[in-house]
Amino acid sequence: MSSRSTRGTLVIDVERCKGCELCIAACPPDVLTMSSALNEQGYRYPELHEGCTGCTACQLVCPDYVFSVYRYTDTRSA
Repeated sequence: MSSRSTRGTLVIDVERCKGCELCIAACPPDVLTMSSALNEQGYRYPELHEGCTGCTACQLVCPDYVFSVYRYTDTRSA
């Protein structure tokens, strides 16, 4: 897993996923893995682990539009 700090997060629509695994290979911080569980369609789906940067790579390669990507904003004063 990645040692980078979490700068974003995903919402994954697991029921829409067809298990192509394109997102796993596309994830630069390597924080997505395929589940061992199956969705209602019988497909394994990605699971998110700590370290998401909000880069949107998973969202860009996903043919089933299962990802909603959110980046955290830094609210610390300069």
